[in-house]
Amino acid sequence: MTNQLGGAVVAGVDGSDSALDATRWAAADAARRGTRLRLVAAVGWTTFQPAGLPALGQEYQRQVTARAAEEHLEAAVAAAREVAPGVEIEREVRGGEAPVVLRIESERAALVVVGTRGRGGFTGLLLGSVAVAVATHAECPVVVVRGTTAPDGPIVVGVDGSDGGGENEAALGVAFEEASRRSVPLVAVHAWSEAVLDPFLVPLLDRSVVQAEQEKALEGRLAGWTAKYPGVDVRAVIVVDGAARELVDRSTGAALVVVGSRGRGTVAGALLGSVSQAVLHHAACPVAVVRPEAGTPA
Repeated sequence: MTNQLGGAVVAGVDGSDSALDATRWAAADAARRGTRLRLVAAVGWTTFQPAGLPALGQEYQRQVTARAAEEHLEAAVAAAREVAPGVEIEREVRGGEAPVVLRIESERAALVVVGTRGRGGFTGLLLGSVAVAVATHAECPVVVVRGTTAPDGPIVVGVDGSDGGGENEAALGVAFEEASRRSVPLVAVHAWSEAVLDPFLVPLLDRSVVQAEQEKALEGRLAGWTAKYPGVDVRAVIVVDGAARELVDRSTGAALVVVGSRGRGTVAGALLGSVSQAVLHHAACPVAVVRPEAGTPA
């Protein structure tokens, strides 16, 4: 398991409303875990051509940027205190680009939390580049805070057709842990597709038989986790195709949707599958992306 036992919940801070939403979500999550909250503002110390008087120079620009980052952190601390006044809070301004800084933070974190778009994001985009990069490359589970959180809503998790693969097991572990911690139901969504079948056999297919087989297979996939978390109310959902659509639909009124990434062995640029990408861009609630190596949160 890559994330550290007892590691902090890390939130990326950049002064945007989206980052403040992420901070509030992270503070509440840290309170549930009984761990500390770490607020990190990344500042890219890059060479630049200064605007205005040349005498102001690069050092002046550094001071202004660092002061702005500190102010962003102060606002984030205030937001966190409103949600979880008893949580221990660390804060730090770190040099570097935000995706790189947060990936490094993820090596020792229980969870990294980011907003959908930062201050420099284009308002027409569904998801910012920082959120995509962190969700794709972090060493621990990542939550992208979007939409509306329903604290008492269910945890929704996508389960693909692989037999106990690392991606699925890691995502299921996070989903069961979150459902147990929050005392809410867990909805496990699995989709099967006629596209993988011989097209000549499709007209002869008895869907009721296939549905029963898929339900039995999903029950088997969940058995170990239900034994580990007997107090979690699990609801299995089987659909034909449309896994992304089903997860997005069920994200309305949910506390969290959990999806897996494809891990390190995948071609660069394809670390997030199409279902995970669709959920990240369109879900109506926060989304957790879990790498196979990430394991379950502390």
